[in-house]
Amino acid sequence: MKNTLPVMLLKNLLILPNQEVKLELNNDLSRNVVSLATENYRNQVVVLTPVDQMEEIPEVSDLPKVAVVAKIKSKLELPNGNLRVTLRGMFRVQCTQFQNHEKFSAILECKYQKLEIPSYDEVEALAVRRKLSSLMETYVTSGQGVSNSIIGVMNDAKDLNKFTDLISAFLPISFLRKLSYIEEINPVLRGKRLMEDLSLELEVIKLDQKLDQKLQTGLEESQKEFILKERLKSIQEELGENDNKEKEVSSYYAKLEDLHLANERIYAKIREEIKKFAYTSEMSPELANIRNYLDWMFSLPWHTESQDESDLETIAKSLDQTHYGMQKAKDKILEYIAAKNRNPNVDSPILCLIGPSGVGKTTFAKSIAQSLHKAFYKISVGGLNDSSVLVGHRRTYLGANPGKIMEALRRSGTNNPLILIDEVDKMVKDYRGDPASALLDILDKSQNKTFVDHYIEEEYDLSHVLFVMTANYVQDIPYELKDRLEVVELSSYTLFEKLEIAKKYLLPDIYKAHHLAKKDIKFSDNLLKEIILEYTSEAGVRDLSRVLTSIVRKLLVMGSTTDVKVTSTLLKDLLGEGEYSKSLFHDTTLPGVVNALGVNASGGRVLRIESTFYDGNGKVKITGRAEQVMQESIEVALSYILTNKKRFFIDSFQLEKNSLHIHLLEAALKKDGPSAGIAITTALISLGRGKAVSSRIAMTGEITLHGYVRKIGGLKEKLIGAYNEGIEKVFIPKDNHNQLEELPKEVLEKLEIIEVDNYIDIYQTLFE
Repeated sequence: MKNTLPVMLLKNLLILPNQEVKLELNNDLSRNVVSLATENYRNQVVVLTPVDQMEEIPEVSDLPKVAVVAKIKSKLELPNGNLRVTLRGMFRVQCTQFQNHEKFSAILECKYQKLEIPSYDEVEALAVRRKLSSLMETYVTSGQGVSNSIIGVMNDAKDLNKFTDLISAFLPISFLRKLSYIEEINPVLRGKRLMEDLSLELEVIKLDQKLDQKLQTGLEESQKEFILKERLKSIQEELGENDNKEKEVSSYYAKLEDLHLANERIYAKIREEIKKFAYTSEMSPELANIRNYLDWMFSLPWHTESQDESDLETIAKSLDQTHYGMQKAKDKILEYIAAKNRNPNVDSPILCLIGPSGVGKTTFAKSIAQSLHKAFYKISVGGLNDSSVLVGHRRTYLGANPGKIMEALRRSGTNNPLILIDEVDKMVKDYRGDPASALLDILDKSQNKTFVDHYIEEEYDLSHVLFVMTANYVQDIPYELKDRLEVVELSSYTLFEKLEIAKKYLLPDIYKAHHLAKKDIKFSDNLLKEIILEYTSEAGVRDLSRVLTSIVRKLLVMGSTTDVKVTSTLLKDLLGEGEYSKSLFHDTTLPGVVNALGVNASGGRVLRIESTFYDGNGKVKITGRAEQVMQESIEVALSYILTNKKRFFIDSFQLEKNSLHIHLLEAALKKDGPSAGIAITTALISLGRGKAVSSRIAMTGEITLHGYVRKIGGLKEKLIGAYNEGIEKVFIPKDNHNQLEELPKEVLEKLEIIEVDNYIDIYQTLFE
């Protein structure tokens, strides 16, 4: 596009016209900018440096409006994987608009206008040039290590514009001052600024020379002071007086002896650090770093281990007291303890609890730690993109510390705690790092016996740690990480499960927290069902707990805390009308309307699909925030129907005369995935034939162009969601048959589940 170029963002570096710079690029974004400029923009880029150098991701409003167009003269792939690029500044431009590239959204484009040099007085320009030449000669001869060749380069510049740019390029001034040289278009005004800066720099050089002389004198005085302090130290030793540092050194040696480390290399490393601490000056900033390192080494539980509970019956009872159901996860823990009772060195499992928000993943991990008498520590990795948070920073960095794993061990005080790594499906991989790869070293049993934190720099055995992870979506966990996990799916609770949880866990905890007895405030089973259906809509029981707590507190405010029976009328007086309807469906049915099944972070849910025809020209309109995969499912369904119009007895699908509108209800929510394929197909056939499908029927399954119904994920959540929302009959892929055994008994009894492997089976059931 004319007067549009990709933007290359640089940090702490400005390029002026006629300046040539070599860069080493080590991130994918800069590489992509170079590649795009080479292929489509005549090797040209707009070079910008954000005003705020500390900002990692600058806003467009923070970018300078005047920039320099640079040409990519050469590029070279280096052995270390970096790309070396040579840029040469060409001319100044005014940035009029920034926008994302239409194909590569991560790349910023700049629309610009080339800035023309304004006219100026030639006599004044000559005077400015002579004065600058004189100042530069003085600066070069001042002993600042500047090559004499710069004088020849400047003298070759034919005009003042190029002359001032050459001086600006190498002058050691602040970033903002140099940015002002780029933004100043008039070369005469730019030259006057340079005269001021060069004059100031020459004055600073003179002052530096004076300070050097004073510093030399001061060093002689410091040496004298050092000798006197050493003599004083010798006198104190003769008198038996020890300073605090020597006491610290002695304390460190005593702690080293108490460690009883089997690894002689670690023992030698700590001893070497103590020696370094002893001879490092109190005035040195390095002393604090050494002290911090030693404190960490002595605070780690190298061989401190807690005694785990080994009685299986006690563990099972403890888990049942805190959580309802979750039998598969409980069995995994009992299996591990049973194996450990036979072999104390058996590897612990790496459990990953998968399920919607609110089903108790985190609290269940705490209950595991409590039942096993283990210390508990939680690490949240949601949104994490820096692996150093887990494995520490190297000691060469300012303010470096160990990572979260070492922090967990230090705080736990044992080398066999339970460490919960929360939200592993929400980790981010970008140019800053890949935390999933770091987790591989931490979790892999063949590697974590010799885990090395970047700060500690020595091996630490993590094989005794019991790792538990949580996630909402198993498909979002990196495959190489998922391969090492024992995945346990925690599904949404059914109505009856929520009822039992409310009676056995939530209400007793609420009574205890508010110093009430069960007889003081009574909830019947029917009322609890009404609360669950009309005042909550969730996979877990968080909202249910909040609603029950709210009822109790409102009764406390009213002073009603003795023998109160909460009725439906009292419930509405306290909370108002329920936010959620008892039934999410209209009893009336219309052609073109079908229920699909989906799943999100809140569990399984019913998705209503609507379709209609209107006079038009064959256009297909899709609304309701359908993402790309779902839009493709609609296209596949439409192609399948049009291919089999005669088989389905559909005459109304004359798209040259009609336009089709497909709408997905709850338009505020994004919807994606192929599992709505058979529901979309059914909705369109229902529309074409003018025959309605019952609102008590739902379906899930991916459809192919030839009508085959493919296996889908999340079946358990979807069927529980259908059960909770009043669906009576569900069509599912035949390939998902084995997953039916995981469903609660009441769901299997209530739902009529029909397994199909080709769409014809659904068509024959509903339309023939």
